[in-house]
Amino acid sequence: MQSEERYPGFREDERLVGVVPSPRQIAHQKMEYFGFIHFTVNTFTGREWGNGEESPSIFNPEKLDAGQWAETAVRGGMTGLILTCKHHDGFCLWPSAYTEHSVKNSPYKGGKGDIVGELAEACRKNGLKFGVYLSPWDRNNAAYGSGKSYDDYYVNQLTELLTNYGEIFTVWLDGACGEGQNGKKQVYDWERYYEVVRRLQPGANIFGCGPDVRWCGNEAGDTRPSEWSVVAAELADAEKVAALSQQEDNAQFREKKLTSTDMNLGSRDVLKDKADLIWFPAEVDVSIRPGWFYHEEENDKVRSFENLKEIYLKSVGGNCTLLLNIPPDKDGLIREEDRKSLFRLGDFIREAFQVNQAEEAEIEIVPSADCEGNDGSVLLEPGDDSWFRNPDGQRELQITLLWEKERTLDYLVVQEAIAFSQRVEQFEVSFMDEGGSWKLFAEGTTVGYKRIVPLNGLHTKGLRFKVTDARVAPVLAFVGVY
Repeated sequence: MQSEERYPGFREDERLVGVVPSPRQIAHQKMEYFGFIHFTVNTFTGREWGNGEESPSIFNPEKLDAGQWAETAVRGGMTGLILTCKHHDGFCLWPSAYTEHSVKNSPYKGGKGDIVGELAEACRKNGLKFGVYLSPWDRNNAAYGSGKSYDDYYVNQLTELLTNYGEIFTVWLDGACGEGQNGKKQVYDWERYYEVVRRLQPGANIFGCGPDVRWCGNEAGDTRPSEWSVVAAELADAEKVAALSQQEDNAQFREKKLTSTDMNLGSRDVLKDKADLIWFPAEVDVSIRPGWFYHEEENDKVRSFENLKEIYLKSVGGNCTLLLNIPPDKDGLIREEDRKSLFRLGDFIREAFQVNQAEEAEIEIVPSADCEGNDGSVLLEPGDDSWFRNPDGQRELQITLLWEKERTLDYLVVQEAIAFSQRVEQFEVSFMDEGGSWKLFAEGTTVGYKRIVPLNGLHTKGLRFKVTDARVAPVLAFVGVY
């Protein structure tokens, strides 16, 4: 049924959609939005990056309540939390057997505390998934920069985290690579680290300097208008090159915006000469404050609800996952300033997408049935356990929703069934005006796991979503209007 005359790039498109996500990558994408907890000696020194010389004696969060962190995350709409178990300063938030530079030698709970364990348990009690951040750069350990002996140390600590704290949903690998105590830099044995994660936590995704989830390219909450999950395999190696990694902490890096040169990572033109392709979805990591760790002077600089809402719609609604950092203060609590904005975001997520008005509409779809005989009603079922799969050779798909009376519409949500890869290249959204004519409202490119199109309070009796170009026959999982 496919016409190679009509689609000269047919064979290339077939190659592109042959790249699909693993079950763990699909599970990660479904989590959509989760939290980061940056907490270490930096919280008490006021630094963003510690130098590894901080005394454990300064670490004493007397009111620390991991339950408060988890409760904050749940009310904020999050699905999981990732803890900086060890940042670049080398201080461990668990009583590691392989270093004295840890919470076991701090005043916290008389040296009997284990913040990793406390948060892992709080996450389980609150229905959240738990992830770990373990910085490969360690400015405290004398073996850093020596090669295998340091890798042995790092693997030992990674093993502790992956065997003692239950199920881990992600291992967050930061690529920062600077000098250690001896003035040398470590060449990280990434493949060895990956093997440990796969063996001990086969369901965990490896972020950043890893094969499962990629960094979006900035820490400012900036996103691409077209986010592709199928990209060149070489992109996975870029983050692992020490010369390209972050060498020093500065506001310029944290506030970096995406540039035109790295906006297009997965179009047909970009990938046509790339021999090796991978499924490598993007994650947007951003802090609710200017810094990643708590600083008292930033209490009046917490992101507003309106800003968080915009980031959410563009990231989760733009085929990315969102990782929002909420740093505890010196007492070990998340501040009310932060909670206020976060709770409003959680309320928005729960309320804005609660009632699918598409369920109350007459639905018309072209083609009228998919390759398995399903009609358009299958698109109203939440999740990706069902889908509408266009017949082979038909790359266009039109979905029309009609209501008896005019509706006020805020958001259109469309999802592809990404188990069949990412197929949609171009789409249009139109509405019915008062005279019954169709008017173009918005145009877009990628859909992927989820695309949220703001409708800005549109008043209409009809809404139309049309796939105007796809790599091969599109497979949609869901359409919702809110």
